Amino acid sequence: MLFALLMSLLAGLATSVGGAIVFARSHIPRRLMAVALAFAAGAMLLVSIGEILPKGITALQDAFARPAAMAIAYTAFFVGIGLVLAIDRLLPKQLNPNETSGREGEVSDAANQRQTNSLLRSGMLVAVVLALHNFPEGMATFFTTYSDPALGMTLVTAIAIHNVPEGIAVAIPVYAATKSAKKGFWWATASGLTEPLGGLLAAGLVAWVLPEYLFGLLYGLVAGMMVFLALDELLPAAWRYQTDKHQTIYGMIGGLAVVALSLVLFSL
Repeated sequence: MLFALLMSLLAGLATSVGGAIVFARSHIPRRLMAVALAFAAGAMLLVSIGEILPKGITALQDAFARPAAMAIAYTAFFVGIGLVLAIDRLLPKQLNPNETSGREGEVSDAANQRQTNSLLRSGMLVAVVLALHNFPEGMATFFTTYSDPALGMTLVTAIAIHNVPEGIAVAIPVYAATKSAKKGFWWATASGLTEPLGGLLAAGLVAWVLPEYLFGLLYGLVAGMMVFLALDELLPAAWRYQTDKHQTIYGMIGGLAVVALSLVLFSL
């Protein structure tokens, strides 16, 4: 359980990397960011549909016939999608991380434009919104790592990759508004700390000693959350960063291939 909590913490702290990039005035090429985000999307899709969801069906078969187990798992899958969709729909468009990813260059290069001024003034609100956005990811990371550490590490890697640009999206507007790179770094870090909080909530559910088959419901929820995040957040962000239309598809295929290889190797 401690290892699963640690993985949730590490995934959340990836936002600190984005804050550190701003603190160090470093620059990541847009094409590299596009490939990395698409890689994470491909990895999360294959892990969710090819591994986590089938695990849910298998767990539910301990208490239900296979058709009922499949129906329950798929229902949980779409409920998971609905949960993240609800959070996404409730966020104001200008504060939604899906809308800020890929616009960081506009903030630093054209700070006097009206479009970016609005983002500058709302830097700290972006951090708060991202914190809410990251909470279900922490739960997903914990449940997956708790049930299968190897699979959990794959998922943590994918989540960490996409948390880096989220950290940048927080740190740059805060830095521009306060003229303090240190504040930008700490706000970026704070925005990711709800992931381990989500992990703690998931640990509380596990501590209640739920029947094994009920974990099938959780696996279905997690798979739905991850698929939605991959399709609605990671891929659109990759498209906004790309400088060539092939960068996203190459990155996604790479993510699919690496996870497929890892699943084969872990099964030996």
